[in-house]
Amino acid sequence: MNQHKRDEFGEKPLGSLLLQQAVPASVGILVMSIYGVVDTIFVGLWVGSLGIGAITVILPVTFLIGSVGMAIGVGGASIISRAFGRKDDVTARRTFGNQVLLTGFLGIIFISGGYFFLDEIVALFGGRGEIEPLAAEYFLIVLLGVPFLAIAMMCNNVIRAEGYPRTAMLTLIIPAVVNIILDPILIVYFEMGIAGAAWATAISYMASSAYAVFFFVFGDSKLKLKVSDLKPDFLLIREILSLGSVTFARQGTISFLSIVLNNSLFIYGGETGLSIYGIINRVMFLANFPVLGITQGFLPIAGYNFGAKKPERIRKLIRIAVGSATGIALVIFSIIMLGAPWFVQWFTNEQELIDATVPALRIVFLATPLIAVNLIGSAFFQSAGRAFPALVLAVSKQGLLLIPLILVLPLSLGINGIWIAFPLADTGAAIITGIYYKMKFKETIQNPEPDAKPLPQD
Repeated sequence: MNQHKRDEFGEKPLGSLLLQQAVPASVGILVMSIYGVVDTIFVGLWVGSLGIGAITVILPVTFLIGSVGMAIGVGGASIISRAFGRKDDVTARRTFGNQVLLTGFLGIIFISGGYFFLDEIVALFGGRGEIEPLAAEYFLIVLLGVPFLAIAMMCNNVIRAEGYPRTAMLTLIIPAVVNIILDPILIVYFEMGIAGAAWATAISYMASSAYAVFFFVFGDSKLKLKVSDLKPDFLLIREILSLGSVTFARQGTISFLSIVLNNSLFIYGGETGLSIYGIINRVMFLANFPVLGITQGFLPIAGYNFGAKKPERIRKLIRIAVGSATGIALVIFSIIMLGAPWFVQWFTNEQELIDATVPALRIVFLATPLIAVNLIGSAFFQSAGRAFPALVLAVSKQGLLLIPLILVLPLSLGINGIWIAFPLADTGAAIITGIYYKMKFKETIQNPEPDAKPLPQD
């Protein structure tokens, strides 16, 4: 990235800058969400509701492993953005080198564990009854592509920190397009069923990784690594893991939530309960993409301005991000409330499943307008290098609220208690974030990244 492009984070009007960063991120997330929807549609129509249940069981497992790369990417990108703000290119390059090392090392460990404990993992995440063999078959194949997913997710965040949001967007669009093309070929034409869906997903992860690596080796990236950049720097690794732990803890909490949720769904709703949530989960991915995109766009801008010591720009950026994300979330809420039957019919033609899913979908989305508060609040502390408050806010919804509610509410309300738990958790997380933000905002603005030290120049 040339100097002028990098300095735009500290100089360009924040509204247009956030739009420039958030739109490509949102489009990438949208296309990835569409791929998930299309994947589920093909499985639902050509494999059946048990196939949807199998994907629902395995999705959080693969995302947990893939989130290793995402966590390292987000943690390193926070350091890189602040280093760019200080004009410290050496720290930025060495950080990326250590990210590459960490992703490869941890990716191998997680994948090996996935294969070795495959049966136990499938059972733990709710793969029971008739769903179990389909889930195991799907997981065994998708694991081949998960290391490539980790690499792509790590690179995606670094690419965005360099100031190339469109390139970052393509790392998400490419696997989605590949998957959408391969699904009808493998699932329908070759009649491979759930295995076809798994191979389409694994190959799409490989394509995304190949594109990301090409950008750093042959593309416009200025983070051209030297051999010395690949030397482990344990201070940098500690900071990458500390900040990345926020993302990993969020996904880890979501995966633990999936264990509780999937098993509770099976207890109170059987295989049908898992299929209902499988549809709701895909709609959530699709519906929340603009808010997630704004959060992704917020991170590098805020990180740069923390490094450049421009607190007023950070204050204004927060107001713009929260306001625009909340407004969009209100529109999403209205669309879901009105169009729930239409959305559900995308995934299944089984009337019993449709009738059960529509009211559940509406309940789950009741507090959607509040989700931006928690997401951007956590991103604010993460961009400042404040790992602990970012971590607290990141896990507040799933870990502190949703899991306990899922365990308690169904005891008296049955499966409806599970659906009611979602809006209650969204509301509680927004309240916690608002309180914490008011308590810690001034201190964070005045003293971000208290432990971070720039590396010596070459």
